[in-house]
Amino acid sequence: RRALQFAMSLSLAVGVVMFILKVSAYLLTGSAGILSDAAESVVHVAAVAFAFVSLRLSFKPADDSHPYGHAKIGFFSAGFEGGMIVLAALYIVYESVHKWLLGLPLEHLGLGTLMIAAAAAINGALGSYLIWLGRREKSLILEANGKHVLTDFWTSAAVLVGLGLTILTGWKSWDPICGLAMAGNILWAGGGLIRSAFGGLMDQADPAVQRQLREILDRETAQRGLVYHQLRHRNVGDAHIVDVHLIFPEGTSLVEAHRQATAIEEIMEGAVQPRAFVTTHLESMADHDELHRHTDGEAQ
Repeated sequence: RRALQFAMSLSLAVGVVMFILKVSAYLLTGSAGILSDAAESVVHVAAVAFAFVSLRLSFKPADDSHPYGHAKIGFFSAGFEGGMIVLAALYIVYESVHKWLLGLPLEHLGLGTLMIAAAAAINGALGSYLIWLGRREKSLILEANGKHVLTDFWTSAAVLVGLGLTILTGWKSWDPICGLAMAGNILWAGGGLIRSAFGGLMDQADPAVQRQLREILDRETAQRGLVYHQLRHRNVGDAHIVDVHLIFPEGTSLVEAHRQATAIEEIMEGAVQPRAFVTTHLESMADHDELHRHTDGEAQ
């Protein structure tokens, strides 16, 4: 938790410094690309602030009003960051076209380019670190923030390409052209975050987790002479909630059924990452069909 909070605080502090640096570079040069980069930084700071609050909220333990905990706020955070990225991309498109049509003058490109290069290097290192830590600690909030920081890096990289071509060729249109290319790239990144957030909020099944759970259940039930059905699972942000029905042969005692079910639960919980909470429903083959003749699904 301390590592995640430190990383998010670092991201917020660096985001503010990068915004100041990029605004200074824009005031110095008048570059459409740098203005677009600065605009993306405004969005970035707002998104990181939201992610910072979301991370703190995700650590709150379960309570009466939120029995599954508060970690699902991570999906909201990722969706918010994705939406902010999309808004920044649309603004970049507008400013690039505007600058291209008006042909506003560019000044002090050398110093401005150095300032943006420094910002790009810092954001590249920070974004890679945030994604690495987020994946290691299974934090969707931090990983989404890292992707946003890397989006800021690629934005600056595109600006550098545009400024470099402008300096080399003297053709000022390179600046807005690279701004448009950059907008397309970050639109894709923002859309990806929105899709992942929507999937999490709608409890979309993770195919990898589904495959892993079925492999375990197929193996363990076959060894014990059982069958299963109604496997369901969902991601609650920092864990997976899993429930499944186990069907035992007629005459199996409750003690034995519970013992075997608990063993299967422990195997499943130990295999799924970051963690899983498994609940099994015990049924008897003797009256299963009669009791479930009106329910959907068949025993696997």
